[in-house]
Amino acid sequence: MTDTPTALDLPEVDPMPEATRKYFDICQEKLGLVPNVLRAYAFDIDKLNAFTGMYNDLMLGESGLSKLEREMIAVAVSSVNKCFYCLTAHGAAVRELSGDPKLGEHLVMNWRTAPLDTRQLAMLIFAEKVTVESHKITEDDREALRQVGFSDRDIFDIASVVGFFNMSNRVASAVDMRPNDDYHSKAR
Repeated sequence: MTDTPTALDLPEVDPMPEATRKYFDICQEKLGLVPNVLRAYAFDIDKLNAFTGMYNDLMLGESGLSKLEREMIAVAVSSVNKCFYCLTAHGAAVRELSGDPKLGEHLVMNWRTAPLDTRQLAMLIFAEKVTVESHKITEDDREALRQVGFSDRDIFDIASVVGFFNMSNRVASAVDMRPNDDYHSKAR
């Protein structure tokens, strides 16, 4: 791996713990790459484990939200925050999960122009409001989600994914996290 995951000089722990090496091997096998976000955190295994634990729970764990919906939230939030890393990586995930390369691009450029159903639209309106002005969220905002079929658990999950990506976007931008080149061509 010759590319560097960030603008910072933070080398991966060496030797890498066996559990981390196995996790990276699984990523390589399933994704065809080790995401640079993981490599960026690999200078501190405790930080990497905290990041991956939260990510895996929010994005892959049990939820009333589909994996595609969670990826759509990641892209909409990252679009507001202009996070190059997350737009590239999660835009690719939306293309792959939806089977629609145009949807991924719509969400990256301007999610409001995307062909969304009522549920998706309400979800992304909420995600944007939490991102831009979370202090203005009211019961009316939560009720709008309930009206399109989201449960209170789903609302908590939406808010959690939004919060996670706001944090991740800020870290990625601050350290100039660089997306893997392979993301640019995935599912096109």
